Amino acid sequence: MPDINLVSISPSQMIGSGESGPYDVSMFERKYLAQGDSWFSIGHIPPWSTTNLLQQMVLSRSAVAVNCARPGVELSHMTDTSTSQVFLNLLNGHIAWKWDAILMSGGGNDLIDAANTDPSQDPDVRVLLRADEWQASAPAPGRYVSESGWNTFTSHMEDVLKLLLDQRDKGINKGVPLLLHTYDHVTPRNAPAGPHLGPWLYKAMNDQYQVPPSDWNSLADALIDGLATMWLALAAKYSDQQITIVDSRGSTVRAVAGTSGMSNDWENEIHPTPQGYGKLDGGWRSALDALG
Repeated sequence: MPDINLVSISPSQMIGSGESGPYDVSMFERKYLAQGDSWFSIGHIPPWSTTNLLQQMVLSRSAVAVNCARPGVELSHMTDTSTSQVFLNLLNGHIAWKWDAILMSGGGNDLIDAANTDPSQDPDVRVLLRADEWQASAPAPGRYVSESGWNTFTSHMEDVLKLLLDQRDKGINKGVPLLLHTYDHVTPRNAPAGPHLGPWLYKAMNDQYQVPPSDWNSLADALIDGLATMWLALAAKYSDQQITIVDSRGSTVRAVAGTSGMSNDWENEIHPTPQGYGKLDGGWRSALDALG
């Protein structure tokens, strides 16, 4: 099969503005609507020092993605009419197009926010436990995770997924395949994306919850794996809803602990380098090929 780069355009390019007319998406074999976080948009300042997953995607057919993603956005806000009106209009509104699939990058920021919940809050609303709540007899990394808080988190994410499916099924895109991805394993470290942009898990584990550094990687892996398990379980639960989960775990070489800049396949703590993103696209190609 040929190797064809996915073309990613903004909603304004598709709609056309000023002297530029609408972008002719009809020239492509496949047309996708994309929404999500920094893995689909910008993951570092200055932005040219990295890229995103869509820009690195190589597929078997000519395809265009109209990309509504914004850095830092949570999945819980991706169908919020106050912040994502363009996405909803392209999905089921007055400028809706019949898409071949909806591509989503989400859940990572929700997980980071949950990990950084103020330790003074009730364990039911945070995914990590304070030091005074750790059970010494429990093995790491499980001793650091609030089971009740994790249940709250996954229940909330299921509600968000159902809202997204409801929005999809309101109009001409009813039943269109929805693809989401897991995240690869990250190394908690003081490697921000720019001024006041991170770090993220490092802040939760070092500043908020004082987790021993020797357990940072295993705890981060447990959180990433827990999010992946959640997505896979929800896809199975709603198997009649055309949901595909692209599992990104194990694709990249993780950053070295204690580094503060680019390391192996990672530009900063939670965003891959262009090379790293390039290693993540294989699962997407297989999943999109499987749609026919």
